Amino acid sequence: MNLQNFSFETLIFQVLNGLAFSMLLFLLAAGMTLIFGLMKVVNLAHGTFYLLGAYFGYSIITLTNSFWIALILAPVAVGLVGLVMERFFLRPLYNKPHSNMVILTLGFAYLVGDLTTLIWGGDPKSIPSPEPFHQSVELLGRNFPSYRLFVAALGLLLALGLWLLLEKTRIGAIVRAGVSDKEMVRGMGINISLVFTSLFVFGMMLAGLSGVVAAPFQSFGLGDDLRILTYALLVVVIGGLGTLSGAFWGAILIGLVDSLGAAYFPSIAQFGIYIVMALVLLVRPTGLFNRATA
Repeated sequence: MNLQNFSFETLIFQVLNGLAFSMLLFLLAAGMTLIFGLMKVVNLAHGTFYLLGAYFGYSIITLTNSFWIALILAPVAVGLVGLVMERFFLRPLYNKPHSNMVILTLGFAYLVGDLTTLIWGGDPKSIPSPEPFHQSVELLGRNFPSYRLFVAALGLLLALGLWLLLEKTRIGAIVRAGVSDKEMVRGMGINISLVFTSLFVFGMMLAGLSGVVAAPFQSFGLGDDLRILTYALLVVVIGGLGTLSGAFWGAILIGLVDSLGAAYFPSIAQFGIYIVMALVLLVRPTGLFNRATA
């Protein structure tokens, strides 16, 4: 236990760091939990799409020297990869046992992982923070990276936007109805296959977006797809399968535990998030806000 440097200012800084990381995890886990809620697809390649977003962003910035162009184009490119995966590989397995999808997506993760190593190499890479966020800002008498504040604000804004989309629009009503009873939605004349495909692509775009946003925050490279997948699965399990609010609060919990644990309990920091998961599941075996049946 490391409390030698404990202070109110340090605590606030660690909470801000945890919040920034939480918002990255939310962007990643939101697509995963929505895809499972509607399509019952446990996508073990989700971390791979995160890594693809980071690599695509890296290449686009190399070509254009613009982070903002990469922030738009990289998720679109990742979404196109997701479209091909869903249309030609996942769709034929919808009426098959779930184990087939698990094996397929895990194989896809290893395949794309090898391709990214072949194309971009195995050395860790990073993306410079965009121009307005190069400098630190002064908070409580200390300097704090302004980009991390941007990440936290962006994540909160997107969380609000996703909530409004799902709760206040016709598209959201269709998605929520599909989660509850997709046969009823199909009976109303709605193309549920198109809804499935659109939701899958959207989830992959969120994963790609999180990869681009995370790249100036932390380096990326070989093996990061599986590492980030572990965090995403923890968020989804703790928050509850198939619910956006669960992904949000699960990400907040994991992000804060990870940040505070690394600062004050470094010897057990890597186990802290698993301890939290175990405690949550002891109290709520289906997760904090579960709406789907595992």
